[in-house]
Amino acid sequence: MRIKSAVVTAAALVLALAGCGSSGDSEDPGPSRPAPKVVAMGPFVGECGHVTDDEVRALGGLGRISGVFRNAVGCNWQSAGIGSASITFASYRGSPIERERAWVTVNGRAPDPIKVGGREGFAALDPSGQICDLAVQLGDDFFEWSTNIGNFSTGSGNPCDRSRALAELTLQRMQ
Repeated sequence: MRIKSAVVTAAALVLALAGCGSSGDSEDPGPSRPAPKVVAMGPFVGECGHVTDDEVRALGGLGRISGVFRNAVGCNWQSAGIGSASITFASYRGSPIERERAWVTVNGRAPDPIKVGGREGFAALDPSGQICDLAVQLGDDFFEWSTNIGNFSTGSGNPCDRSRALAELTLQRMQ
């Protein structure tokens, strides 16, 4: 008898709540979202920014490369060993560079405005001087080279100089 009573009570509750709903004749549609922005396709930056593994090794100061990962939007090169150097390239279509600027800022890297090949961007060096994210604006798109010189770097210098050399090569080879 309890189960029958519970089913009847639940059904009555559903009907009562259905009567409280909106008839759909509301004049105020509520807040509306802005129309999505349609952006033109930017220039093609090529697989891995049109840069070869040998060029990444030489310009990025990686020495021997032990691993390379490639996908549709980016590439990553790793030097051999734990805590070793790495370099990453990423291409972002229709994505605001300001989002990336905010991300590096939150992660303790103060972005400095730069120009590479006449194009605006930023370079963000971490306080330890080990990691640099360098992004270049391409209309509604941007690309980024990130260089991590690693904990046991044999090279010297600013990793932003390495990222900049790679970015310049990408810009020279864009279609």
